[in-house]
Amino acid sequence: MVAPKTSKALKDTKLFEPIKVGRNEFSNRVVFAPSTRFRALEDNTPSDLQLDYYDDRTKFPGTLIITEGTVPTTKTGTYPHVPGIFTEDHVKGWKKINDKIHENKSFSSIQLWGLGRAGDPAQGIKEGQKYKAPSAIYQDADAEKAAKEAGNELEPYTTEEVDELIEEYVKTARRSVDAGFDYVELHGAHGYLINQFLEASSNQRTDKYGGSIENRARFALTLVDRLSEEIGADRLAIRISPWAKFLGMKSEEDKEAHPIATYAYLLGQLQQRADAGKELAYVSIVEPRVAGNLDVNAEDVVGDNGFIKIIWKGILLRAGNYTYDAPEFKQLLDDLDDGRTLVGFSRYFISNPDLVKRLHDGEELTPYDRDSFYRHDNWGYNTYPHVDGKEKFDEEAEKARKPAPIKA
Repeated sequence: MVAPKTSKALKDTKLFEPIKVGRNEFSNRVVFAPSTRFRALEDNTPSDLQLDYYDDRTKFPGTLIITEGTVPTTKTGTYPHVPGIFTEDHVKGWKKINDKIHENKSFSSIQLWGLGRAGDPAQGIKEGQKYKAPSAIYQDADAEKAAKEAGNELEPYTTEEVDELIEEYVKTARRSVDAGFDYVELHGAHGYLINQFLEASSNQRTDKYGGSIENRARFALTLVDRLSEEIGADRLAIRISPWAKFLGMKSEEDKEAHPIATYAYLLGQLQQRADAGKELAYVSIVEPRVAGNLDVNAEDVVGDNGFIKIIWKGILLRAGNYTYDAPEFKQLLDDLDDGRTLVGFSRYFISNPDLVKRLHDGEELTPYDRDSFYRHDNWGYNTYPHVDGKEKFDEEAEKARKPAPIKA
């Protein structure tokens, strides 16, 4: 367990000023950032545990919650027990969750999480899918070993397969809207599929999707264009992590292209689209003090996201250890000064289902238990109390409670 945190009351700060994002107005600027939890059914259908989880975290009306990474298609790789949205059962499950979120007068964004080389090659065998990525470059020796043991070694997508993958995402975006999501977020961060296309260390292609910065950004920008056509740019978002060295990414250590060059081009293209009337709902950025699910030691932080605000003029969602300077939250309040920033919380939203209310009123924040993040039962999931709650949970009983289908 980490130590408890306290918060001063933030109800009279910009954190609780309304803000228009796309076609919706939020009552506050606190966002639940994507947090993978592995509580779906084995076939990737959302579970009853997830219904309770997302219901609990949207009780403060007007709050945006972004789902954990959700697999758009088996062609991008899968894991068991993570949610998907590639079958009708998946859509029905998410619709029930979104109905509850909207009943709470809050909003939802689905994070479409293509895995690429970060996927599970053994699970790919079960799904009848080859282990694919932009290039046949493993993220590390362990991934290479796992692929060889599974008999499913990493292969590059053909150009035709990448084109087809884009159309798969288009269908998934439509399914997401049909399932009741207010927004669709493309996961372009932390070493997953879109990130793998963007960065030269993981993309050594020689076709239209590789080589120059323009070509490496083509996959992401084509997704943006096609999904904007399908569901509207004001329902679409993208997440990036220019400085994260996670799952084998090199960031500024990439000798072929510095992240500022790569991401300045990407953001410039997004701003051009915004200027032409197709502005994304938001761009989500991960601060350099975080890499994946880990904090970066202060002395090891490299890079600065200041260049992003110069290029992208729309709504920004910033995420990355905002509790480090609690109870004052000076960094958070400084970031809100521009009037167009949302702030994302993950780990403390896991352990505080009523986090927004606690920040509003200035209540102590319950510490999180990292060891429970990736279990497949209910312990450390729906077993964190509300600030005024008297709940007592039987650890063994909750560990015995497994994900089950959502009841009609």
